[in-house]
Amino acid sequence: MSRTASIERVTKETRIRLSINLDGSGVGKICTSVPFLDHMLDLFARHGLFDLEVEAQGDIDIDFHHTVEDIGIVLGQALKEALGDKKGIRRYGQASVPMDETLASVALDLSGRPYLVYNVRLPKVKIGEFDVELGREFFQAFVNNIGANLHLNVMYGDNVHHVLEACFKGFARALDMATQLDPRIEGVMSTKGKL
Repeated sequence: MSRTASIERVTKETRIRLSINLDGSGVGKICTSVPFLDHMLDLFARHGLFDLEVEAQGDIDIDFHHTVEDIGIVLGQALKEALGDKKGIRRYGQASVPMDETLASVALDLSGRPYLVYNVRLPKVKIGEFDVELGREFFQAFVNNIGANLHLNVMYGDNVHHVLEACFKGFARALDMATQLDPRIEGVMSTKGKL
């Protein structure tokens, strides 16, 4: 059973092509024109053991907002397609990830119901040219398009790069756990019989 998807999204603001293999080996080929996001998506692929290809062009001369948000949209759509009917998946995943002085905890439910809890307190600063508040925009777009309940909680951390890196690594590991197939599960992991 192939758990892959390829999505292309074209708007007046962005053009994005994204392919994912849930059962990959962690290979990322990322080119978004947003260097910090490239770094985060490469970490996501590696730590989730997803094969991920992303090529994006956007109106980055204005700012990175549209590109970052639209990549979150497309990633959510691609994962939803790759999961299909969700039969046999574990559904839930969680991970706590340290990054030097930072500790991030991520919990995820592939319930079909979008909800984001984002307890990531960051000053309004930039990492390079990347506005750190765009991290929330990425995750909100993702949950809205896959239909997931995602809780990101940073217990502590000072370095904004470390904080966002721990969030993306934890997100990858929690998503890997939630998407894994478990041979003991018949149908979907729900008493309703549907996710």
